[in-house]
Amino acid sequence: MKKEDFIYLDYNASTPHDPEVVEAMMPYLLERYGNPSSAHSLGRIAKIAVDTARKQVADLLHATAEEIVFTSGGTEANNYAIIGAAHFYRSQGNHIITSSIEHPAVLEVCKSLEKTGFEVTYLPVDTKGIIDIHMLEKAIKPTTILISIMHANNETGAIQPIRQIGEIAQRNHVVFHTDAAQSLGKIPVDVEKMHIDLLSVAGHKMYAPKGVGALYVRKGIHLKKIMFGAGHEFGIRPGTENVPYIVGLGKASELAMKQLEYNQQYLSDIKSHLKTALLKEQLNFVVNGTAINTLPNTLNISFRNVDARKLLERCKEVIGLSVGSACHSGKTIDSEILKAVLPDMSYAKGTFRFSVGKYTTKEEVERAAKILAAEIHA
Repeated sequence: MKKEDFIYLDYNASTPHDPEVVEAMMPYLLERYGNPSSAHSLGRIAKIAVDTARKQVADLLHATAEEIVFTSGGTEANNYAIIGAAHFYRSQGNHIITSSIEHPAVLEVCKSLEKTGFEVTYLPVDTKGIIDIHMLEKAIKPTTILISIMHANNETGAIQPIRQIGEIAQRNHVVFHTDAAQSLGKIPVDVEKMHIDLLSVAGHKMYAPKGVGALYVRKGIHLKKIMFGAGHEFGIRPGTENVPYIVGLGKASELAMKQLEYNQQYLSDIKSHLKTALLKEQLNFVVNGTAINTLPNTLNISFRNVDARKLLERCKEVIGLSVGSACHSGKTIDSEILKAVLPDMSYAKGTFRFSVGKYTTKEEVERAAKILAAEIHA
């Protein structure tokens, strides 16, 4: 099979590198190899590159460069935000609020904190995959110190009411963190308008390399150190900066900002075309989540009486997809968001997450629909 014959519909898992990102990185992989902390000319060149990237990421978030801390990815950013905030503000309380549908990089951190004396409230979601704002507000206690709610869900694409959550957190003097790994570059993100205190970025979700990310830390918000070393990244995250990858993240952020409006429309059109193509094949499926407050690129669907894992196994050489649900012995759905949104158990094992990107074509989604239909009807 030729590379161009493979249909990649798994952009929420990881994106390909944008050629402009690779081009921006190359000099720092070859001749501009200095340490940003070095005083000589190569060091200064690297330092300028890191500072430029910091400004590019900040501009995408409507933040300031001094509020951006580079990390090894979204998982580290989530860990540092939650653990750092929880322990720094421990003297003010021990209660954390999150949702039941967060990424493991948030849920596992919260479970770990519960073992050390913190209390965590896990908010459920409705049939559209959205948390209840009133339930969130009622969950706040005098001991609440942190709220962590993802901006957009990685499985269904459901977008949470982040601005309202931020307003509630601000009124109650609670630190607010959001995992924006899936939303950046697809929908607008403004930390000021949304009243966000901490925000996690993952490079490989926005056409930059794997292994680089960032954490936005609002000025005035403090984190207890969880890593120790020299004073890199404003003393928050020690370790020599990964200059080539940081440059890549900066360029990806710049492109995301320039292309945001176009990408939103393009992704929405491709997703709509995919849904139409599946309907034309007369497949029995339901769309999970909401059709309104959702990412423009994500379509989570469940086929009735279909085993998604077996179907994916038969198609994995020609289509890149993610199985949207994990079933244990065919009885229990492990995904909390799918438990909430699925109409009945006949759809439980047949869930796929289609996530398109800026390189996806209409011809590809049409071809994917025909391949899946042929396998399902076989």
